[in-house]
Amino acid sequence: MIKVGIIGVGTVGTSVAQILKSNADVISARAGQEIVVKSGVVKNLKKDRGLDIIITDNVETILNDEEIDIVVELMGGVDEAFEVVKKALSKGKSVVTANKALLAYHRYELQDLAKDNAFEYEAAVAGGIPIINALRDGLTANHIESIVGIMNGTCNYMMTEMANNGVAYDAILKEAQDLGYAEADPEFDVGGYDAAHKLLILSSIAYGIDAKPEDILIEGIQNVSSEDVAFAKEFGYAIKLLTIAKKDGSEVELRVHACLISKEEMIAKIDGVMNGVSVVGDKVGETLYYGPGAGGDATASAVIADIISIARAGKSSPMLGFDKPMEGKLTLKPSANIESKYYLRINVSDKAGVLAKITKIFEVHNISVETMLQKSTSNSSANLLISTHIAKESDIQAMMNELEALDFVNEKPNMIRIF
Repeated sequence: MIKVGIIGVGTVGTSVAQILKSNADVISARAGQEIVVKSGVVKNLKKDRGLDIIITDNVETILNDEEIDIVVELMGGVDEAFEVVKKALSKGKSVVTANKALLAYHRYELQDLAKDNAFEYEAAVAGGIPIINALRDGLTANHIESIVGIMNGTCNYMMTEMANNGVAYDAILKEAQDLGYAEADPEFDVGGYDAAHKLLILSSIAYGIDAKPEDILIEGIQNVSSEDVAFAKEFGYAIKLLTIAKKDGSEVELRVHACLISKEEMIAKIDGVMNGVSVVGDKVGETLYYGPGAGGDATASAVIADIISIARAGKSSPMLGFDKPMEGKLTLKPSANIESKYYLRINVSDKAGVLAKITKIFEVHNISVETMLQKSTSNSSANLLISTHIAKESDIQAMMNELEALDFVNEKPNMIRIF
């Protein structure tokens, strides 16, 4: 019998305990032995969770319990969770976590600490989609050329509603909050940070890259307007918050940002709160993984899959996919050197000579225009909607700064990269 302790019996933790009990027959058959939750840790002991397990508010109760074989960490956060997981590993316990922030900052340290202890984290990325095991096990024969993902259901829901139903950003954000898709403070989701943590985990498995959130390009969807959505639709694009990892020679670029992507791409067809990840291997070609990226039961499904894996094998395969790190093989490309096509929205005073001056600034920064539309926003102003040919990130940023300083540019120009 495998005994489990859950640290953080919230929505996901409660689902884990309930599923392990309600589906005990099939889980035992697949694991080869019975798996039971012995105890759980919560912050609020007064709240009834409807579970017949020992409930405590003391983490040490689980960490010091010699009967507990597997610690499931669902408490969230970084520093406190890191200390808890370190202590669990030091006591020889296996660990399963869904904590993407913890792994974004401490995955390599945890790999060193885990040693022969099983450490699994499928639920940390894309909820119920088994993308970790797909990368770490199913695609091991491949050099990974790229990973492109929609890995935040909140942003994907908002972008879908803006495109399909013409809802403005502020209105759809409030709706997402009312529906429980977005938090009262939505910055972690709409700012791209949640998706970035997931990208960093996948990049370690695919490329052996040790980067922190501060090292990569992260932007959210806060500046996407109805005008941008209309431009995208007119030219055959969808707007998505994309996580992108792409190998370019000996470098890997890692970035998270809103993106115009052709509606013909498979990943562009993923709508609503669903997640999807496209992985291109040099031998297998493109594979696409689709499913719910959040929710109690979907995430609990991935947690329990990890528990079953440990019950079967006793230890995990190398936590990040490599017995030895790929040191010196691939390095992180500086964000300033990333190249892309770009879309810009520039609100200008509608008067003679403005367009010529804008065009000259593009020329000075070596940026070639592919398409340009002018749409009036009032009697005295207009939006210039421009797409470029491939340009360098540093050149675009320098041009954006110069444009913003012009007296006939009425507000900070907006830019969205084109995938």
